[in-house]
Amino acid sequence: AAPPPRAASTVIVLRPAEGGLEVFCVLRHQKSSFLGGAIVFPGGKVDEQDGGDAWAGLVTAPHPRAAMMESEDASALALAVAACRESLEEAALIPLDPPVPSEVLLAMRRELEAGTPFAETLRERGVKLAIDALVPWGRWVTPEAEARRFDARFFLLALPEMQEGAHDEREVTHSFWATPAEVLRRFLAGEIFLAPP
Repeated sequence: AAPPPRAASTVIVLRPAEGGLEVFCVLRHQKSSFLGGAIVFPGGKVDEQDGGDAWAGLVTAPHPRAAMMESEDASALALAVAACRESLEEAALIPLDPPVPSEVLLAMRRELEAGTPFAETLRERGVKLAIDALVPWGRWVTPEAEARRFDARFFLLALPEMQEGAHDEREVTHSFWATPAEVLRRFLAGEIFLAPP
């Protein structure tokens, strides 16, 4: 029997550019056991600590459509928090109220890497996750033939002010902004490997 898919969240960060919109892409580490060497959007699995009472007072109200993404194993809150945590870890991009500059995000990421709980990094700085900025967009479940399966929810996020994005050199080893058309052109030319969704 196929393993059940694990709840996951992915963030498509967008910014205006000449010729339309650009998206922030990251390159998964070549040695990663899942989609190693693939160009992806920042994201990952929902952790147990992404939901629950610890987040009271640390998040805005979710986007009005967020409930559409919920499932028995992942609340709208947990999905949104996971999206923000993974985006901070892999891209140093995160919607906060009030907004903070990239250097603060890099400091927060270093604290997460050292084991500080995500909620604590926010509480220390007196900021909230602006999860209302995460716009539910799509959902993709890994096919049953795969050994590792995810039920990935995709959120759109307009690039927060004072932020530019930076990969972590651990899970992801390269990052760039490009139009979707340019990403697809590079894929079709055989220059990059894209994750299926």
